[in-house]
Amino acid sequence: MSVKVERKERTRAAIVASACDLLRQRGIGGARVADVMSGVGLTVGGFYAHFASKEALVDEAIRRTATAMRSRLFDRIEEKPAAVRAEVVLKRYLSAAHRDDAANGCPMPAVVGEVSTTTPEHRDVLAEQISELAEELARHVVKSEATTRRATALGMIALMYGGISLARAVKGTDLSDEILRACRAFGRGER
Repeated sequence: MSVKVERKERTRAAIVASACDLLRQRGIGGARVADVMSGVGLTVGGFYAHFASKEALVDEAIRRTATAMRSRLFDRIEEKPAAVRAEVVLKRYLSAAHRDDAANGCPMPAVVGEVSTTTPEHRDVLAEQISELAEELARHVVKSEATTRRATALGMIALMYGGISLARAVKGTDLSDEILRACRAFGRGER
């Protein structure tokens, strides 16, 4: 591979990393091309040498951040007893550490509202990533039928995204920790 091609690949990776950071922290609307490029010390003019559109960049950033989040959620999960693996994922996601580290956490709380209201062009990528998480989580849900496992996984994902979103919105209050505890308890079946 030539030096020029390698440099272009490194630049593209840096642009995506900058977009991922902004996406997590500010959502889609806050991940402006000018800010993304400024984050890597480049001008907006250079953007189109790497991406056809902001939508293409956002789609790639959603995929990358969601993949990284799944990796963290399921890291070494096979070392846990099968009966508690889904609960471990729930605890990892609905933790104070994840709530407090939005810059490195799941991008979904920052983007789901926008996709449903102002940026529907990202709906397919969002659905793809939710489905991938549901598939992986369903493998760890202890139920007898596959359809039940998928439904349970989707319910857990909704609880996770909603719970972390609310906890972040009221971060710094006692209610934030209470929301995390309540969501974890509900996810374990304690009602």
